[in-house]
Amino acid sequence: MAKLYQGLWSSECRSFGHGYLHLCIASLKAMTYVIGSACVDVMDKSCVQECPVDCIYEGGRSLYINPDECVDCGACKSACRVGAIYYEIDLPEDERQHLSDNAAFFHEALPGRADPLGSPGGATDLGRVGVDTPLVAAMPRPT
Repeated sequence: MAKLYQGLWSSECRSFGHGYLHLCIASLKAMTYVIGSACVDVMDKSCVQECPVDCIYEGGRSLYINPDECVDCGACKSACRVGAIYYEIDLPEDERQHLSDNAAFFHEALPGRADPLGSPGGATDLGRVGVDTPLVAAMPRPT
């Protein structure tokens, strides 16, 4: 499947036989909730207790929602006391970079790690990851 971190559609094309038949499949990508910049250096974690599928993972300075494990129930958004969680299509313009950044936390190797996290199947069993994406790591720390 094509790597896709942003937008609603993904597609995959394959050739079969001697190249005479090409099959292209377009599928609707599951929507997800996204944690934005208000969580950085705060990590209130009220959302973690409310998530029924344990898909909110802890980095060094921020929390991240695994887009492949999220079931879009919205419990995290309702519980977040700092207003850091948005439904993907409701992200304000100045928070849009967090959509691909949340996905990158799981789909790209993080600093100091050889492999991407992928879908570990639950944040509790994995524990604190302790490292952030380059975007979050580069954000200024509060003074």
